[in-house]
Amino acid sequence: MDLVTLDASQKHEYPEYCSLLFQGKAKKGLSFEDIAKHLGRSEVAVAALFYGQARASPEDIEKLSAYLEIPHTTLSEQLRGFPDRGKGVDMPPRDPLIYRLYEIVQNYGQSYKAVMNEKFGDGIMSAIAFSTKVDKEVDDQGNAWAVITMKGKWLPFSRF
Repeated sequence: MDLVTLDASQKHEYPEYCSLLFQGKAKKGLSFEDIAKHLGRSEVAVAALFYGQARASPEDIEKLSAYLEIPHTTLSEQLRGFPDRGKGVDMPPRDPLIYRLYEIVQNYGQSYKAVMNEKFGDGIMSAIAFSTKVDKEVDDQGNAWAVITMKGKWLPFSRF
């Protein structure tokens, strides 16, 4: 299995601690799945921590520092703040895989909205009270399929 690392050209786009986390991950040869199992979190949530897109709990910091062999004080000081979500990806995205996800929303966003409005009424799906996961399925012909599940709390619009 090839493991994702933080490319040197990307380091300036992310908080300093991201490099520390990716170095620890590479040094130990761990996947996001391995780390997620250790933390008791989803793979996507762990990857979000590594890219500075999510906030680590004190328990996350404790477990990460021990598992990745990063000094607790260093990691705690750097992970203490609030994430600056949305950095690191240009809009529209240039990376082909991220662009395809964006393209899905461009092509089917209105359809998702219409179906959700019919099922739930006037509102939005939260990206805060939210979870997501990625699975791999292989069909009878041996083709790999990416399965992305998104689950967000429905937030009805209020009248004022």
